[in-house]
Amino acid sequence: MNQPPLPVSATETRNAASATIDSLSPLQIVRLMNAEDQYVIDAVAREELAIARAIDVIAERFASGGRLIYVGAGTSGRLGVLDASECPPTFNTPPEMVVGLIAGGRHALTRAIEGAEDDAQAAVSELQALHVTDRDVVMGIATSGRTPYVLAAIEYACSIGAFTIGFACNQGSAVAKVAELMIAPIVGPEVITGSTRLKAGTATKLVLNMLTTGAMVRIGKTYGNLMVDLRATNDKLRDRAERIVADLTNLPQPQSAELLNHCGGEVKTAIVAALRDVSPDEARRLLSQCAGHLRATLHGTP
Repeated sequence: MNQPPLPVSATETRNAASATIDSLSPLQIVRLMNAEDQYVIDAVAREELAIARAIDVIAERFASGGRLIYVGAGTSGRLGVLDASECPPTFNTPPEMVVGLIAGGRHALTRAIEGAEDDAQAAVSELQALHVTDRDVVMGIATSGRTPYVLAAIEYACSIGAFTIGFACNQGSAVAKVAELMIAPIVGPEVITGSTRLKAGTATKLVLNMLTTGAMVRIGKTYGNLMVDLRATNDKLRDRAERIVADLTNLPQPQSAELLNHCGGEVKTAIVAALRDVSPDEARRLLSQCAGHLRATLHGTP
């Protein structure tokens, strides 16, 4: 028996503005795409309350030892994996704190895996392999709002008590019906019909940026806008760490570098050791008393 056709979603409809894109000059294509991208900022802004709520929940789960697990297929999955992979060097988090799952596994990061997004059981198996618990947050990213791999992940996560967040770029999506919290920036039709790596992908990247950055700020991974918990894994990051210590302690950069070495490369430890005139071990103890928040350690302010 033939299945009825699926309703056409906003991300699959044709964009009148780009109907003749194949007859435009390169400059006209650039202007057209730039004009269309302006809609993305406004669409994300309309979801600010849901995004802020998500940040609060993620930060709470992080503080109690929970994790953030992104689940997606295709572009959505790749963006989740990308955001997760950027957290350890930026915020010195363990790799398991923010995890990205993509339908089809690692191979799907660089090439399309046919049918992977329809494999609902794979999503459940992968979450079970991660031993997801009710302390975790599982975020299903599906710009269409109906990807079986994502829907199955959210349904399973709900069944074990994990907090679930849905992301889609269509209203009234299937994801919205199963997730506890929904973020749905409606960006409208793509410049190339159905190519959700464009406006929908940009909206996804913007929201994921906000979620992990906001949550990391809330749990004390920054001091002002300085990444005081960064992991100095290359020359650029070592230089940045030295400059941060120099900036906050008023030490010359050579002395900041020496202090950092003495503190095992830990930026916050070095800053507390210098400003409170204590040993690295005592600096770590003071930071621990304030749950790692540098501002609270230095100034007693929450």
